[in-house]
Amino acid sequence: MTELEPQAVIVLDKVTKIYRTGSLSVAALRGVSLAIHSGEYVAIIGPSGSGKSTLMHILGCLDTPSTGTYSLAGEHVAGMTEAALAEVRNRRIGFVFQQFNLLASMTAWQNVELPLIYAGVGRSERKERAMDALGRVGLAGRVQHRPGELSGGQQQRVAVARALVTEPDLILADEPTGNLDSKSARDVMGLMDELHQSGRTLVLITHDTGVASASERILGIRDGLLTENDDRFLESIR
Repeated sequence: MTELEPQAVIVLDKVTKIYRTGSLSVAALRGVSLAIHSGEYVAIIGPSGSGKSTLMHILGCLDTPSTGTYSLAGEHVAGMTEAALAEVRNRRIGFVFQQFNLLASMTAWQNVELPLIYAGVGRSERKERAMDALGRVGLAGRVQHRPGELSGGQQQRVAVARALVTEPDLILADEPTGNLDSKSARDVMGLMDELHQSGRTLVLITHDTGVASASERILGIRDGLLTENDDRFLESIR
């Protein structure tokens, strides 16, 4: 018996994204086709203005293609209602951003429980799951601290815990080490590796070749076009 090939979680087919301002049109993505399978750890690397953030927004259902199709776990995103898209973003995708996006007035565990509030989970279960997620990222002793009382690396760990708390299958990380010192960056990348080892599909956007090298598969992006595992491209952006 042959082993079944993993299911494609993400399929982009000839996706473009064109931004228009008056008579001016800018093509951020120019016919991107891509398949990412369940359990893969993929890095998408490119310089500023390459289209990588636009691609991340489309993968995260935060934006829509101008042309082409995007299928997530076998379902065409274009056919989803706004309510269905919101549920996908909340339950099926975990987001980790460069800027952390934590609420300054809330404690670590209150920040982590936010996706569960939107999902309608009861109060006691929310807190239990938030505490568990913070324990998994090594912050069991910081659950009552507010963002201003935490280091940058600790804040990013809170953000990772928030991404984990809904137990999503897909993690999208946009420059997760961009605001961190080298030690904190290594710690966060260790967490990324643990997420991958747990069976999650992980897509990492970065401009850093060192960060990208932690993944299984590297895609380059420049001028809205993807290049897979092209050593000359990677060398050109070092």
